[in-house]
Amino acid sequence: MVDRERNVYVVRRVHFSAAHRLWNPAFSDSENWAIFGQCNNPKGHGHNYTLEVTVRGRVDPETGFVVDLTKLKEIMTERIVSRVDHKHLNEDVDFLHGINPTAENLAIRFWDELKDHLPGGELHRVRVYESDQNFAEYLGMEGKP
Repeated sequence: MVDRERNVYVVRRVHFSAAHRLWNPAFSDSENWAIFGQCNNPKGHGHNYTLEVTVRGRVDPETGFVVDLTKLKEIMTERIVSRVDHKHLNEDVDFLHGINPTAENLAIRFWDELKDHLPGGELHRVRVYESDQNFAEYLGMEGKP
């Protein structure tokens, strides 16, 4: 018999490619270069990103799911991937205007785009991988208002 009183964590990954420029308009050109280096290229540079979303919840006794992964993928694609794939994150994405699109900031904004649209469970974590070696993760407000 399965213990349905325990939380289970379910993870879905999707991929997209996008360009961005890391820079702060309040900094001088030399400060931007010193802080962001080649990532401050005025025309941007690209990454093959991985977005990983973790949903937490109890197993539904009828389906055996915490969340329907097919529906979760559809939400991730609709709310994020379709809006960022093959785009320039600084220029082309409405929900990213005015932010420096670091992996850290992307994780927060992607959380905001997903949190009220899940087909089941509760959003637990969003990870954004810029490469196999580098990622940022966001766990929401971690109980803070």
